[in-house]
Amino acid sequence: MTSNSVPVSHTKHPPKEAAPKIEALVRQIIERVADKWTMLVLEVLEEHGTVRFTRLGELVGGISQKMLTKTVRQMESDGLVVRTIHPVIPPRVEYSLTPLGRSLSAAFCGVWIWAEENYDEITSARERFQKNAKES
Repeated sequence: MTSNSVPVSHTKHPPKEAAPKIEALVRQIIERVADKWTMLVLEVLEEHGTVRFTRLGELVGGISQKMLTKTVRQMESDGLVVRTIHPVIPPRVEYSLTPLGRSLSAAFCGVWIWAEENYDEITSARERFQKNAKES
């Protein structure tokens, strides 16, 4: 067992040596999805399913229309979301996660669980750091 009570046999680690193309892909994915807007859009679409563009912005909160457009376009190009345009006036645009997007959302669910489980420890560490910084 590890210190967080997860059996060692169930933990996953990256291979010691990855193929260069896999390593490059992992770096690209981290660069693209590790930003807060992509993570928040993933969370909203996972929780709410298919969402209209304007509603998506409201649910994400604090995101400009330009940044939301950039984020969902990048997610669409990576195959994480599908954009559906309904031929009505005015056009109705909806977004939903693809199976690939849902699998990424599930993978990042572990980050949310980790943050929840370690909230107190992280908060304490930050407080100690701030206290030490003021004393220095």
